[in-house]
Amino acid sequence: MAELIDGGTTAHHAYPCEQCGASVEFAAGTGTLTCPYCGHAQQVDVGTREVREHDFATLAATQRPVAPATQDYRCGKCGAVTTSDHLSQKCGFCGSPMVAEVETLGLVEPEAVLPFEVDRASMQSALQKWVRSRWFAPSALKKVVSAEQAHGVYLPHWTFDARTRSDYVGQRGEHYWVTETYTTTDSEGRSQTHTRQVQKTRWYHASGTVARDFDDVLVAGTGRVMPEHLAKLSPWPLDKALSYQPDYLAGYETLRYDVEPEAGLDVAKQEMAPVIENDCERDIGGDVQRVHQVSTGYADVTYKLLLLPVWIATYLYGGKPFQVLVNARTAEVVGQRPWSAWKIVLTVLAGLLLIGAIVWAVVAAQGGWTVSVVNSDLALSGHPATRESVGLYADPGL
Repeated sequence: MAELIDGGTTAHHAYPCEQCGASVEFAAGTGTLTCPYCGHAQQVDVGTREVREHDFATLAATQRPVAPATQDYRCGKCGAVTTSDHLSQKCGFCGSPMVAEVETLGLVEPEAVLPFEVDRASMQSALQKWVRSRWFAPSALKKVVSAEQAHGVYLPHWTFDARTRSDYVGQRGEHYWVTETYTTTDSEGRSQTHTRQVQKTRWYHASGTVARDFDDVLVAGTGRVMPEHLAKLSPWPLDKALSYQPDYLAGYETLRYDVEPEAGLDVAKQEMAPVIENDCERDIGGDVQRVHQVSTGYADVTYKLLLLPVWIATYLYGGKPFQVLVNARTAEVVGQRPWSAWKIVLTVLAGLLLIGAIVWAVVAAQGGWTVSVVNSDLALSGHPATRESVGLYADPGL
């Protein structure tokens, strides 16, 4: 059972082992809190609350307190105080897990969490496979597989639902064919007349209204990880998300969101826009479409804050940090990779040597080659230059 620690610092949960008193951590893929010392496992208190969506209009109308940039944790195990901007982390002195009591920070509370499913061993296996598939990667990349500094992190994400109604103005294009006459000139300069079928398009004005309901449009709630990398970790099994319980965070880092929900909704609308435009094109019909203007109204907008699990491994190469992410639910790996210049050069040289060897073998098999040289020494008597033939032969025995 988690203990609530509140000793003049940020209230947070601690997790003593029921059997030996050491700290337990959430064990990926098990649904239990496990003691790394005695091996005792205790069930996570999952509760009975269902995952809910929250009304965005209510949130926007509520004046939220400004959350502190950092908070102090007093470890319930060793008494040390750690300053951090994370919602959960380990004590910097004894390693005991600490999970903040979110409602004391003035932040939007997490509604749901996808618990870790991929453990450290499986993560390293996925990294090994990824590293082996990186051509021309420096040897330093292999270190990321065994890097013990790889750590599990919950990344905050917003999800948004909305009903949309969009009025559009555009054009519908319908193809038709015409016979076109054209002239060509043959090799003897004679003109020849031909005909061919050419596709043309007639454009007609189009306007109308389309409606679409969006569910769980996912937006990253942190800017600390490159957005393009997070996007490549998708898809996430969002239907497997569980009601938030601090126990799932024990032993892992959890970042606070730094993208406010209002900014998150703006990003979500950008994600919805191409889907709505595609709906407009289908509604226009015809062979091709042009959409000139779309005006969208949003109703029944809801949101929730969701925590997604990621393994993050970082390594240095050439004085620059590189980051690799592993989806802790699907084991999908994405990340940055450097290129080894000397491996590329060696590969190119090896290719050139191979080509040279093949050419030499082919010439030798054909008995050699002959090179003609023109003797340009002109006799004073006015004799024309003479051509001498010099034979060069490849001797396979050399």
